[in-house]
Amino acid sequence: MLHGLGPADRALLRRRLRTPVRTFLALLALLAMNVALGATRPFEQVWLVELAVVAVMAAIIILVSMEVRHEPPLVRLFAGVGFFWVAILFGMTLTDYLAR
Repeated sequence: MLHGLGPADRALLRRRLRTPVRTFLALLALLAMNVALGATRPFEQVWLVELAVVAVMAAIIILVSMEVRHEPPLVRLFAGVGFFWVAILFGMTLTDYLAR
């Protein structure tokens, strides 16, 4: 399929695929870190590190995959508020689950 492409087309394809591939590899590395932290229990407050890793993963997804960083400020505000609202809902559900 790539045999019909010229050098300029291949270079353009490499440039356009660089960001998604790097994003994918970063998310895989963070997932591996989270799994490794979950499989071993090196210290008592490991959940704080896992929560930070998940927050970084969410930030990468929001900024790179959803391309919110290229949007106007109002769209960025509503994307942030939406994810904050989802975090509140998850927190309330987790509070109810842990209280029983």
